Amino acid sequence: MTDQHAGFAAIIGAPNAGKSTLTNRLVGAKVSIVTQKVQTTRFPVRGVALAGDAQIVLVDTPGIFAPRRRLDRAMVRAAWGGAEDADAIVHLVDAPAQLGDKPADHRAQIDVESIVEGLKKAGKKVILALNKVDAVKRDELLAISQKLFETGVYDEVFMISATTGSGVDDLKARLAALMPQGPWLYPEDQTADLPARLLAAEITREKLYLRVHEELPYAAAVETTAFQERKDGGVRIEQTIYVERESQRPIVLGKGGQTLKWIGQKSREELIQLLDRPVHLFLHVQVDEKWADKRAFYGDLGLDFDA
Repeated sequence: MTDQHAGFAAIIGAPNAGKSTLTNRLVGAKVSIVTQKVQTTRFPVRGVALAGDAQIVLVDTPGIFAPRRRLDRAMVRAAWGGAEDADAIVHLVDAPAQLGDKPADHRAQIDVESIVEGLKKAGKKVILALNKVDAVKRDELLAISQKLFETGVYDEVFMISATTGSGVDDLKARLAALMPQGPWLYPEDQTADLPARLLAAEITREKLYLRVHEELPYAAAVETTAFQERKDGGVRIEQTIYVERESQRPIVLGKGGQTLKWIGQKSREELIQLLDRPVHLFLHVQVDEKWADKRAFYGDLGLDFDA
């Protein structure tokens, strides 16, 4: 067993850089939810990738941005925490956003600058991965790469597309080479390290955002309140969807409850595949304007309430 290698690789970056998509691509299975919402990932999610004799435990971290409230601060601290003890760090940068002049692009550019400053302070040497390169001209990519390399925090660069997989195998091979010698940390067939209750809540939250991402603000949460094994081999799952205002409740319910029914159906279909058994899912919608200020919510996600 001495020829085995295993370690941790943290993927950090600004919100919407494509970290969850890259993690899923490297693992070869879905371990992180992906939506068009910024800051979808709220806590570090571990995905397990295999490359030859190496096991790479990928830490998909929340986006790093200027925090405004308690949940934001906890997420940013978790992101930096995921990088602190990693054997390798990948800074994923949305290449098109570095060239754009939209407000969202400006925010992304500022976030990248703040991450660079944070890496300088930490004295970390990092792999730069420019993402979505299929949407940028080669000379522009080289200019972005050169500008970032001049900061002194990177020792190599990979041009990738997390969506299509272009360049990802080369990045995976490099991460495998950086993993220290030692026995694998997870069984060969395990692709993620996420409790079933939390996985179920994340899947439902993904469907919620996919369905009502334009009408519903970022401030919504899903909690698995019951996860009960059934005698028939199935599982009964009860979940509460929290929104902050009464006016948001009808958005989640939809006319005649159709929106909530769709969310539940799509979530149940995916959970049946992931858990490989019958799933009985029951959803409730609750208004709680203080859900993001409850200590128990942070503990369940492994976040620091006092960040």
